[in-house]
Amino acid sequence: MKLEQRFPAGPPITIDELLADLDLGGDPGVLTVGDDRVVDFLTRFARILLTPAVYRAFPELGPLGFFLRRSELQRIIEGLSPADDRRLRFPRGVVFHVPPANVDTIFVYSWALAALTGNRNVVRISPRSGGAASAVLDALNQAAVDADPLITRTQKLVTYDRDDTVTAGLSLACDLRVVWGGDDAVAGLRRHPLRPSARDITFPDRASFAAISVAGWEASSAVGRQTAIAGFVNDAYWFDQAACASPRTVFWVGETAAAERARVEFRALLVAETNRRGIVVEPGMAVHNRVSAYGLAAAGAVTAIGFDGNSATHLELAEPAAAPRTWLGAGMFPHTTVARLDDLVSLISRKDQTLSCFGFGREELETFVRRLAGRGIDRVVPFGSALAFSAVWDGYDLPAEFTRLVTLPAGL
Repeated sequence: MKLEQRFPAGPPITIDELLADLDLGGDPGVLTVGDDRVVDFLTRFARILLTPAVYRAFPELGPLGFFLRRSELQRIIEGLSPADDRRLRFPRGVVFHVPPANVDTIFVYSWALAALTGNRNVVRISPRSGGAASAVLDALNQAAVDADPLITRTQKLVTYDRDDTVTAGLSLACDLRVVWGGDDAVAGLRRHPLRPSARDITFPDRASFAAISVAGWEASSAVGRQTAIAGFVNDAYWFDQAACASPRTVFWVGETAAAERARVEFRALLVAETNRRGIVVEPGMAVHNRVSAYGLAAAGAVTAIGFDGNSATHLELAEPAAAPRTWLGAGMFPHTTVARLDDLVSLISRKDQTLSCFGFGREELETFVRRLAGRGIDRVVPFGSALAFSAVWDGYDLPAEFTRLVTLPAGL
């Protein structure tokens, strides 16, 4: 079977040809952790993503370009510096990335960090990936024009239809496999064995929530509330609310009557913001949303349903424990009220990833996280930052995971 070469762009190749190109052997030009050639390439790529033509067409690529700015890359590299000279850090080797099709730019973050740490990478781009992925690939190929030739030899982004032979071959060849997707996707990839010295990093199904302090909402200015809603729209509507970090249930924390008043304003501001941006939920998705809403109502999980046109569907949960963890559709927002943030502790599970917040103080959030004790919630972020990728994701310190340490004896 031939693989379509997306980066570097080229004619179809076989898996054997791909792996032969990656086999650098003892090449003295092999990449190192924090290699300047990679930093230069990534920053050039980031500048292309941040050009108005790209950013306006695909706003979700703006945060990616910002993440790959030179100062951020240098900060990540400095964070890997050992505390003493008895430890040397090296790339892990060949990293095989399998990203999802529904969030079609997530692969760039893990790939970029793996490249920054000197690894040779193979990324499978789904044939179902969308326009944002194509824009990324175009930008990568533009950035490669002036890059060191070792970049295009060690970084391979390919597309192929589901083929167990190819996936099995790449799995056996890699030192680390990075799997994004649902639980079924992870289980399917794990059918293909790794070499004994290799291992997986997996990003399976996760759920995320929003929490709003009623007191914090009331104390905020009108501008502060509008800013919060703008951030919430970014968190919820990019990727059709299908990203693992997109908020699904909205928890209102505080007194019930005040929460009900705040919700009315929240809905009005949300309608105004989606209208201002021209956000449209397509008719097919709107039908899907209604089916999801009525299904939850029939199951007794929802006591009230409100539609704000096609752009937003608001559900009143029968109880906080009924918070759904599955994707219901774009612009679907179950709501419920709890008296205290601590009331959420018993509801959180290991499946839960991001809590995006508004109106809470740092001390209150830290107390909440300490009560969870690592049982769930890997990230607590303000509204507008749920989809902002960081080098620590799902509890993994990715730059560290993409490297290995060699220790030297003390005193030498």
